[in-house]
Amino acid sequence: MPAPMMDTYAPPDLVFDHGKGARLFTGDGEGYLDFISGIAVNCLGHAHPKAVAALTEQAGKLWHLSNMFKVPAGIELADKLTKATFADRVFFTNSGAEAMECALKTARRYHFVNGNPQRYRIITFTGAFHGRTYGAINAGGNPKYLEGFGPAMEGFDQVEFGDHEALKAAISDETAAICIEPVQGEGGVRAVPEQCLRGLRQLCDEHGLMLIYDEVQCGAGRTGKLFAHQWVEGAEPDIMASAKGIGGGFPMGACLATEAAAAGMVVGTHGSTYGGGPLAMAVGNVVFDELTADGFLDHVVDVSNYLGQQLHGLMDRHPDKIKEIRGKGLLIGIQLKDGFDPKKLVPLARDRHLLIGAAGDNVARLAPPLVITKDDASEAVAILDAAFAALEPTA
Repeated sequence: MPAPMMDTYAPPDLVFDHGKGARLFTGDGEGYLDFISGIAVNCLGHAHPKAVAALTEQAGKLWHLSNMFKVPAGIELADKLTKATFADRVFFTNSGAEAMECALKTARRYHFVNGNPQRYRIITFTGAFHGRTYGAINAGGNPKYLEGFGPAMEGFDQVEFGDHEALKAAISDETAAICIEPVQGEGGVRAVPEQCLRGLRQLCDEHGLMLIYDEVQCGAGRTGKLFAHQWVEGAEPDIMASAKGIGGGFPMGACLATEAAAAGMVVGTHGSTYGGGPLAMAVGNVVFDELTADGFLDHVVDVSNYLGQQLHGLMDRHPDKIKEIRGKGLLIGIQLKDGFDPKKLVPLARDRHLLIGAAGDNVARLAPPLVITKDDASEAVAILDAAFAALEPTA
């Protein structure tokens, strides 16, 4: 009998019972090397002892309050985030899509309270993915995700990724913001060049626009900085959405903003029943402390450089199947050549006990826990080598 759930997912017939570090295990103990980590979520791996301890302790004291009352651990985490980033204000959510919805509202509200209610349009880019809620799918602009949900929402202008002239031409007196992922995830693991991020900041300053970064997938240490844009001087956003890794596997997200950008977000303009709850904040503080501990991000850079070298060797061994290795840090894309399908590579790797994902632009996606070792990286590449050897061209 099929499960009484909506058929919005298509998981394989594989059930995991528990996890430890970078590995997942079935009920009978079969281990799998996890190089997708819940789609860039389990940054500390599975069942991290400090996160488990914090969650267990908090679960024995208090689960939920709503935002009718203060949550001290939330104030603590917001303070840590603002001290480590461009931001002055934080709104906690339960997911990346919710963080993006808050970011979009914050940008529009900024112009409203500054006497420019006509400035509501938001420029986004092809290949973008900003979540599955209604505003987020319209921001992303992917026709596949919009189909069947009625007319497209007014107020979004999508331009070709990397087309600077089209971007400039899209700016009008009604434009409120430019929104971009510093490293596109679903779009094919495409990193925005550093000079382009600086150019976006300059363009927004020139036209009085809000710059929104969606760092839901590429943030939380994944590139070797706490947030991906921090690799680039002079490219700070006004507003940023974060989620996935900042909860380490516990559902949470955050919208970060400067004081000026957040000035319009006053009592009654936004809210969340569960956002910033005691359980999420207990885990979030542990994750933040681990990500910012001495040597942690240095490890991410070191192991990602090693993995990148190994993957380029893989490309050399399969030049007829692999077109490019790309991405940043431990958000990596393996772009396949025409005639080969990454969705067929995923099960070939899984059959060999390696878990990976697929993305747009004919890309296989790797987003392992940030705690992987070089031995884990070597093992993953060896499995990928065998999977590519078995990969047949599409009919």
